[in-house]
Amino acid sequence: MAAAAPPLKDELDIVIPTIRNLDFLEMWRPFFQPYHLIIVQDGDPSKTIKVPDGFDYELYNRDDINKILGPRSSCISFKDSACRCFGYMVSKKKYIFTIDDDCFVANDPSGKQINALEQHIKNLLCPSTPLFFNTLYDPFREGADFVRGYPFSLREGVPTAVSHGLWLNIPDYDAPTQLVKPRERNSRYVDAVLTIPKGTLFPMCGMNLAFDRDLIGPAMYFGLMGDGQPIGRYDDMWAGWCIKVICDHLGLGVKTGLPYIWHSKASNPFVNLKKEYKGIFWQEEIIPFFQSATLSKDSTTVQKCYLELSKQVEEKLGKVDPYFVKLADAMETWIQAWDELNPTKAN
Repeated sequence: MAAAAPPLKDELDIVIPTIRNLDFLEMWRPFFQPYHLIIVQDGDPSKTIKVPDGFDYELYNRDDINKILGPRSSCISFKDSACRCFGYMVSKKKYIFTIDDDCFVANDPSGKQINALEQHIKNLLCPSTPLFFNTLYDPFREGADFVRGYPFSLREGVPTAVSHGLWLNIPDYDAPTQLVKPRERNSRYVDAVLTIPKGTLFPMCGMNLAFDRDLIGPAMYFGLMGDGQPIGRYDDMWAGWCIKVICDHLGLGVKTGLPYIWHSKASNPFVNLKKEYKGIFWQEEIIPFFQSATLSKDSTTVQKCYLELSKQVEEKLGKVDPYFVKLADAMETWIQAWDELNPTKAN
């Protein structure tokens, strides 16, 4: 009997931001080789990045980004993994899985290797339940269902836009927590997938993340970070706050939990503190802003929602720091660039 074709083989791209040779792909070969990779090379474009043989990939460096986007390339961060969102923009597939190059294959408690991509696909292909919490977590998983008292009118759920995976070994901590707990490792494997309830924000991590590009792609902008910017390491979280407000408005779902990857190395907490320093206290203004953000009935598409949100960022967060005026402008530029490269999805 012929082996089953890998799920969504022709409908999913794997996006990897990197500054180094991609030896880590050898470990992922059994799971990733059937899929197309989009590699976004950060840093020096004259450096050659080696990709193991046998992978189908396209690679973009800073020169390519400048050539493709022209003046609009200013919205793509440099010297920061936020550059990965360029890969989301140039992809022509319905689904995206993005992973960092220090993330390895994890084992489940039985010792079996975890096919992270397969689990993300399962999460994306079945509905989310953001309107009413199910105490058995994901009711669509094998061996689970809606519990007694769950309204039948809500059991259809809503389309899933985002699947947010977790990490064993090095947890995704901020710099102050890293400094206080330098030896802490995550060994807890929780066999659960949850829908994040409507109206609840979460800190999205971009190192093990999948999403439906058709449903939420234009909002997956990782902001202005890194070189020349006053902040770093808030790229994925900024995108997470934006997509959550937009998903709640458009009736889409976000899941978190499985799959796990093995996060192999901790970044330097002192370097991280320099990057995060402003974000740590700006966050106290940013979170209430997103918690109270509402979008108008006219915002019926992701692009319209995102542009409306960018105006609110400029108006309200611009008072916190001029950086947010610049960021709001970059959010608009991002949508213009997205629509130019994706004309059929333009509005």
